[in-house]
Amino acid sequence: MIGRQLRRIGIALWAASLIWGTSFTASVHAAPNPYHTSAKASALVDVKSGRILYSENGDQSMRIASLTKIMTAIVAIEHGKLSDQVKTSNRAVGKEGSSIYLQLGEEMTLLNMLYGLMLRSGNDAATAIAEHVGGSEEGFVHLMNEKAEMLGLTNTQFKNPHGLDAEGHYSSANDLAKLTAYALRNPVFAEIVSTKVKSVPNPHEKWQYSWTNKNKMLAMYEGADGVKTGYTKKALRCLVSSATRNGQQLAAVTLNDRDDWVDHSQMLDWGFKHYPLMEVASKGQSIAGYPLAVGNSFYYPLAEEERGSLQSRLVVLDMATMNYKLGERGALEWYLNDKKIGSIPVYDIGSTRMSLPERKPMSDAALLLDYKKASRGHESFIHSITAVIGALF
Repeated sequence: MIGRQLRRIGIALWAASLIWGTSFTASVHAAPNPYHTSAKASALVDVKSGRILYSENGDQSMRIASLTKIMTAIVAIEHGKLSDQVKTSNRAVGKEGSSIYLQLGEEMTLLNMLYGLMLRSGNDAATAIAEHVGGSEEGFVHLMNEKAEMLGLTNTQFKNPHGLDAEGHYSSANDLAKLTAYALRNPVFAEIVSTKVKSVPNPHEKWQYSWTNKNKMLAMYEGADGVKTGYTKKALRCLVSSATRNGQQLAAVTLNDRDDWVDHSQMLDWGFKHYPLMEVASKGQSIAGYPLAVGNSFYYPLAEEERGSLQSRLVVLDMATMNYKLGERGALEWYLNDKKIGSIPVYDIGSTRMSLPERKPMSDAALLLDYKKASRGHESFIHSITAVIGALF
């Protein structure tokens, strides 16, 4: 048992050697030299952790063309019912730019409409989806901006669901990286954007619609599994791509890039090479000096030069708390260069809680997101507060 002096809530023990029993030596090496793209702005993110591995002009607000549809898709998935029939309005049929050529009054399931949105970048599909899910295009745009605020996208504002040039419609490479990492954790979104060809019933002809994904990375790059192309005369070439190798998924973003296919291939190669996803702690691993073990595995992308800067802090629970009575003894928080990167629960060695499925470690951003969801009523109050408290301790 832990000593009585540790029973008070909030006591934290800095321990660079809690897991391994040996001290780290602080690293003084510089991070890997980044790959420079031809883009006006670019970013690279590890999807699992949400860590941005590389950024160049990443916070600069810019036009983003059809990369807008990443937000359109995830908002529709979260707020809509995929089996719903979406009816095409006159406003949707008349939308300029790329299209899946919907006809007035045509009905299609929301799921199939989302394939048309993401594979063929249909602006008509974007408008139809927005009107169906949001009640109107304007109502849906409100949901998009609400989601952007919830995710902490501080350099982002939407004016429409399709990405046609409009004053006040913008985002940044870093914000799009964060949004993409969030969206790719949704299995429906991930399935849609990884699809190379999709066939969909066509009510007007004997033959089906057949949509080939515009994202050439799916065929060009090993492990590619998303995400979205974009182009307007003012935004120029924009691209978000993703790929998975050795269990690690990365997403790359470029805005206004004349050589995006090459840049994305090289950016992804650079990320996989220099920032592999490492197992920092494994479930059941004991904590040196304490009769405790970690309840979850914890993975994080780390450059070789950073590994000596990794530290952990044990936060011990008060015996009177509900979580303690349920078997949890505290949390092991992880820090890189004094910045918190994650937290995992700890239990008594041999606890029956260790046999339960792993709970995902939550970052500060994830905790804030969970709280904001609760405050907006997207989840029940009790469920959300329980989740937040559980992750904190």
